[in-house]
Parts: sequence; C-alpha cells; structure tokens
Amino acid sequence: MRGLYDPVPVTLLTGFLGSGKTTLLNDVLADPRMVGTAAIVNEFGTVAIDHSLVRTGSEAYFQTTTGCICCTATSDIRISLYELHEARMRGEVPPVSRVAIETTGLADPAPIINSLIPGGAPAMGLRDHVVARHFRLAGVVTAFDVLNGRATLDGFLEGWKQLAFADHVVVTKADLADGSHDWAAELKALNPAARFHDRHGAGFDLHALFGEGAYSISGKAEDVSGWLAMERIGQHPDHARDLNRHGDEIEAFSLTHDVPLQPQSVETFLHIVTSNIDSGLLRLKGLFALADDPERPLIAHAVQNRLYPLQRLETWPDGDRRSRVVLIGQDMPEKPIRDLFEVLVPSSVGKTRRSA
Repeated sequence: MRGLYDPVPVTLLTGFLGSGKTTLLNDVLADPRMVGTAAIVNEFGTVAIDHSLVRTGSEAYFQTTTGCICCTATSDIRISLYELHEARMRGEVPPVSRVAIETTGLADPAPIINSLIPGGAPAMGLRDHVVARHFRLAGVVTAFDVLNGRATLDGFLEGWKQLAFADHVVVTKADLADGSHDWAAELKALNPAARFHDRHGAGFDLHALFGEGAYSISGKAEDVSGWLAMERIGQHPDHARDLNRHGDEIEAFSLTHDVPLQPQSVETFLHIVTSNIDSGLLRLKGLFALADDPERPLIAHAVQNRLYPLQRLETWPDGDRRSRVVLIGQDMPEKPIRDLFEVLVPSSVGKTRRSA
C-alpha cells in the first residue's frame, strides 16, 4: 500500500489525433489490477467531449483540462496534480496508486515531460515544489495508429516526438490493417529504447505499461535530449493564449445544439464533412442527442476521412444533454462547415449555438 506521502508515479499517455488514447484509458480504468488510478485528461478546444467518453466510477478521481497543453504544461499539469494532492490530503479521494495523464493528440511531449522531471522546467512557487515532492514521472506510453501512421509521420513533427519520447509504443488498429507492414521494426529506428505492443495481439498486457520507476531518456534517440534542452531555454509561442489554436495552421472549433436532432440530418452532416478530402479535417468527435431516442446519445468519431461506425450509448455520461461536435483540422473551411450544419439542422427545432 502506497503511503500518503510517498511519491505517486505518473504515466503520460500520448499519441496523435485518433490513435486510441481514450480507449486505452478506459481499459486502464476498467482493469481490476489498476484500481487506484487517478485520471487527468487534456482536451484541445473550449468544448470538452473526451471527458464524456471516459468511463469512470464514483471511486475514481477524474479531472479535465482544456487548451493546448503543450503550451501551458507547466501550469495545467502542475495545477491538476497539486489539486489531486490537496484532495488526497483532505481525504476527499480514495488512495491513489498512480496517475494517468492523457494528452491531446497535438501535444508536444517535451514541455510536459520537462514540467515533471528533476531539472526540467523551474518551479514557479510552493505549488510546484509540492508537485515535485509528491509525484514523479514514471513513463511515457504512446499510441500509434497504423492506419494513419504514415500521414502522421510525414506531416506532423508532434507525431515523431510522441514516439521518440515513449517507453512503450502501443500499436493500434492493426486489426483493421492488412498486416503486411512491420511497424515495430520501422519505428525502432526512431526509438530503439521503446517496447512495442500490439493492442490487438495475443498476450497484450495493459498492466505492463505502467511502471513504478523514474522516467529516463537513456537509450532513446539523440534528438530527445536536444528537444528537452531547447524547450527549457525557449519561449512558448503566442498561440498558447488561444485554447482553440495549435500553431499557425491547426485549430479547433465546435458546434452545439440544445434540441434533439433528426438522425438522418446528423448522419448526412458527418458523411459530407468526412468524405471531403479537401476539408483539412484531422479529427472529429461528437456526441449527439437524437429525436428518435433522446436518452441514448449517438457517439461519432472520425480520423481524417475515415468515419468510424456510429454508436449509441445506453445513457448520457453526464448532465450535459446538448448535441456537441468538435472538429480539429489544418486550414479547415470553417464557415462552409458551419453553414452546412445550419442547413441540416432545421431552425424550427431550435437555434444552433456557435462556439469558437
């Protein structure tokens, strides 16, 4: 049993947009061996959806942050951990054995890791010293989507860095691929120190991803130490103040609606947006109230131009029963997408809210 003052191991769960991080986190929280796991989830954009898709029981500590966490890591991560520590000290949460932090798919791991390791980002006050004493980074787990892996590596430095910093790489969606490509062999050149796991392979051990030691960059690619050093001396970019923007091109926007929608209208909207190869869409996550059964919301997921099978939940995950969809993309034509949503949602059933 971990003592109240013993440092709690923290595992960073990262991976590019749509790689399956939330599914892994749900598996962690459902595994009897992982009792005592506290979860912190970062979402990109001002309207949160991921938190509604994480299945937590009343016994679990769960918290969300919004915004571009790689630009606000030293504040958001440390604040979240400090609040967890204070809740433990007040006896408001059950004993915590470990912390799992799920990052947004756009997160650069370097500033997050720097905020959690000795000699990283400097402490800004008593709060940060408390976090450094009571938590330690134990490891980095990266989910890698084999269906979109090539596009991720070709187009986004964040995807490379998420892999390079990993202790464990979990290969996802291999069950949907043809299986002819050995991703583990290719990725070992980027991170020779990582252990590779097939999420759908025989013998996959979720528990093995969460160690008790301290994170180390030993054996990882030379770029890793350089990225950490550059992050320590660099300045966060101006876009850190915009919760819906990551860099100069990638941004998020959301659409919400207060009244249940017609199923066919929602399906039409989703198919048009995801089938347009010029839309710039990287990730879509939606939770919709439908007129045919408002108590069973529809969940929608898309990664680039792939819309995954739509699913109905048996009940709403929280008290927010609005329809809401978040789109993350690169140079997306926002106005046409908003206009499409307006057209497909009849004005007679309510007014669509526009969220930044």
